[in-house]
Amino acid sequence: MMVFVIRRLLLVIPVIAGVSIGVFLMIHLMPGDPARIMAGIDASEEDVNRVRISLGLEDPLPLQYVHFMGRALVGDFGDSFRTRKPVMEEVGSRYFNTLLLGVASLFVAILFGGITGIISAVRKYSIFDNLSMMASLVGVSMPTFYLGLMLMLLFSVYLGWFPLVGKESWKNLVLPAVTLGAPSAAVISRMVRSSLLEILDQDYIRTARAKGLKEWMVIGKHALRNAMVAVVTVVGLQLGYLLGGAVVTETVFAWPGIGRLVVQSILARDFPVVQTCVLILATTFVLVNLLTDLLYSFLDPRIRVH
Repeated sequence: MMVFVIRRLLLVIPVIAGVSIGVFLMIHLMPGDPARIMAGIDASEEDVNRVRISLGLEDPLPLQYVHFMGRALVGDFGDSFRTRKPVMEEVGSRYFNTLLLGVASLFVAILFGGITGIISAVRKYSIFDNLSMMASLVGVSMPTFYLGLMLMLLFSVYLGWFPLVGKESWKNLVLPAVTLGAPSAAVISRMVRSSLLEILDQDYIRTARAKGLKEWMVIGKHALRNAMVAVVTVVGLQLGYLLGGAVVTETVFAWPGIGRLVVQSILARDFPVVQTCVLILATTFVLVNLLTDLLYSFLDPRIRVH
C-alpha cells in the first residue's frame, strides 16, 4: 500500500510542475508588451520600465520561472495591481469560500444523485426510474445561470425562504450549492444506475439472494461497494468541475469566491491574481485526482498491484 501511495505522489510532481509552467507563461504569451499592458495604455515609458523591473521581465525566461516558483513555494505571489495588497491576502478567503461552495455542492450531488441512482437501478424501468432519468437529462442540459435565476425567483423572490445574494449566513449557501450541484447530481445518478445494473446481474449477487440475505444487505454490502469504483471516478472529476466551474454560479449569487475574483481580475487586468487563482485551482484539481486514486485502492485492493 505504501509503495502505491509513494508512486502516486511522485506522479503528481511533474503534473504540478507542468501546471506551474503553463501559469507562468500566461503573462508571456499575451500579445504585446506585458509591462505595457499592466502599466496601462496611458503610462509613461518610465512607469513601464518600473513595472518591467519590478516583475523581473528583463531577466532570461528560465530565470524568471525559477524566481516565480521560488516565491510561489513560500506563498509569495506579489501584490495585486488593483488593490495593492498581497495576492494571497486577496485569494485566501475567496478560496475558502469556493471550497466551501464546492464541498456543499458535491454533498448535494452525491446525496440526490446517489439516492435516485440506487432506487432507479433497484426498480429498473419503473415510473420513478423513467422520471429520474428524465430529470437527470434536464439537469445536465440546463444552463447553470438559468437554473440559478429560476431558483432565486422561486425561493427568494416569491417564497422568501432564502436570501438573494451575499454570504451572511448558511442560508446564502443553499441556493448556490443546489444550482452548482444539480448537473453533477444528474451525472452521478446516471453513473450509479448504470454501474449498479451491471453489478446486479452478476452471479455472486444471485447467490447472495439465494442464500436468503435481505435485499438491503445485498445492495449495500455486495453490490454498492463494487459499483462505487466507477462512480468514484466521476465524483472526483465532478469536484474538480465544481471548483473550476463555479464562476457563473458565484457571479449570479454574488458569492465571494475565487471564481468571481478571477472574473473581476481579468476585467481589471490584474494578472498576478489571475495567475495565482489558476495555479491554486489547477493544483487543487490535481490533488483531488490523487485522492481519487488512493480511494480506488481502498475500494478495490487489486488496483494496488498495478
